[in-house]
Amino acid sequence: MKPKILFVDDETSSLRTISAVLEKSGFKVITAKTAEEGIAKLQNLTPDCILLDYLLPNMSGIEMLKYLKKENYHIPVIILTAFGTIEKAVEAIKLGAFHYLVKPVDPELLVNVLKEAVTKYAVSADEDYYVKKFPEIIGKSEAIKEIFHIIEMVAESNANVLITGESGTGKELIAKAIHKNSLRRANPFLVVDCTTIPENLLESELFGYEKGAFTGATEAKKGLIELANRGTLFLDEIGDLPLSLQGKLLRFLQEKEIRRLGNTNRIKVDVRIIASTNRDLEKAVKEGSFREDLYWRLNVVRIHLPPLRERKEDIPLLVNYFLNKYAKENNKPVPYLEPEVMDALISYEWPGNIRELAHVIERAVVLSPAGRISLKHLPKRIIEKPDKEEKIEGETLNLVEMEKKLIIKALNETGWNQTKAAKILGISRKQLRTKMKNYGLLPSK
Repeated sequence: MKPKILFVDDETSSLRTISAVLEKSGFKVITAKTAEEGIAKLQNLTPDCILLDYLLPNMSGIEMLKYLKKENYHIPVIILTAFGTIEKAVEAIKLGAFHYLVKPVDPELLVNVLKEAVTKYAVSADEDYYVKKFPEIIGKSEAIKEIFHIIEMVAESNANVLITGESGTGKELIAKAIHKNSLRRANPFLVVDCTTIPENLLESELFGYEKGAFTGATEAKKGLIELANRGTLFLDEIGDLPLSLQGKLLRFLQEKEIRRLGNTNRIKVDVRIIASTNRDLEKAVKEGSFREDLYWRLNVVRIHLPPLRERKEDIPLLVNYFLNKYAKENNKPVPYLEPEVMDALISYEWPGNIRELAHVIERAVVLSPAGRISLKHLPKRIIEKPDKEEKIEGETLNLVEMEKKLIIKALNETGWNQTKAAKILGISRKQLRTKMKNYGLLPSK
């Protein structure tokens, strides 16, 4: 049976010529000249794909996309427009569009994209499609499905990507998924954590150096940008990159070449940059702590990861994943989870997001020798209802308990980032880890 395409375009010549191409390629085409007419035809028709013009009278293509999303139509949509911009492409993709093509469209490209959309729609009717495509990313919420769409669209391009979201939401997993599904997949994927490398070492780590460039440089060394040639470099927490290095990174992004410290020769490199941050970079730009030109260079395509408290339907899937993972790592059978435990996990707000959830499940697996996880195996902060703020006045204070509370508070505020929590507490990371170990807050190995 021929795949059915609903083609919505107000230009008669476009309807006629493109329909002829598609009919010749084995599609059955149903046409409409307005979004309203197209929506009316959906009442009695279930097409395999919708080909939708961006500019339409009255209701635009984007407005029709919003309507389809609101009414839960799970049909792939391909947007056609004569006004191609990245902003419009990303807007359409975020609203659920499968692809975005600029007029005048190449007939062969259009046919190939339609065939891919129809095939994937048939496969994704079974929700195993994304499970197979992105096995490392656990989730079935609408927010996660939108992210899957964007990853598929940007993966094979060379566009820089900025991933935003709170600490612990899984930004590095998204970066790895983009690399794994790109044409660079056979080449390196390297990570730079901008929060952990001291400022005086970060430049040499990124750009490399020659022998004798500084005291201790006994031999030449390639930087991470050079080592990632033809692959992907993931700059984690780019918001913490010192201003002194932001200009040099911008120059690399503009010129696609670097200079090692101690050398004037320029080295051409082909590296895709994916950056992440938990900071508000627009605010940082206004405050002068982040360069505006660098921000726009990085922010070609943005992927925002929502916090776990905004995608609670994903919590049972994540809990099941971590139960299996940590049971295997600790040579234990997968424990049974009492129903009230799952209720508590779903009700909790998860300031540390997925990283905190993983820690809680690993701790519960280790503490449940009978193969059964009950409420007693969860930290008190999860099972206690925060109905009102804790009152210190009138309490009998225990110094040990207060120290533990302060450590947990700092960890929660930083998404369980130990380096940042230690900074808040005014101690070293090593001291913090020792205290976490004493209080049973470190993940078991």
